[in-house]
Amino acid sequence: MELPQVPPDASLPFACELFTRWSDEDNQGVLNNAIYLTLFEEGRHRYFLGLGLLDSAQFPFLLAQTHLKFLAPGRGGCAVRLTMGTTRIGTSSFEQAYRIHGPDGTVWCEGEALLVCYDPRTGKSRAMDPDFRACLERG
Repeated sequence: MELPQVPPDASLPFACELFTRWSDEDNQGVLNNAIYLTLFEEGRHRYFLGLGLLDSAQFPFLLAQTHLKFLAPGRGGCAVRLTMGTTRIGTSSFEQAYRIHGPDGTVWCEGEALLVCYDPRTGKSRAMDPDFRACLERG
């Protein structure tokens, strides 16, 4: 299995602070693996809000694939730093990279996501809107 291809933080244009809850820890006392996907999604939401690309609570795309690499055990009940950016833009899809840092700066997780633009009426993929593409390219 290949490792996620996450560029250095200096190449990831967006960062935000997110929070884990004490209840996010599993019975082994570490952050449950599903929580990382939620943190990625929260970061994605803030990223697209900041770009002005969300005019409703719905994303104009679907998550098609994701790949995570856990690097250090995460904890619940603390602030984390997420860095992210768009790494590839295609005709109807794009890829993003993510990194989650714990409170002391330790990298807990890195990951990638493939996202596909879709038409909610048909449920099928569609070409990316030119304005959406331009925002991603500037992003």
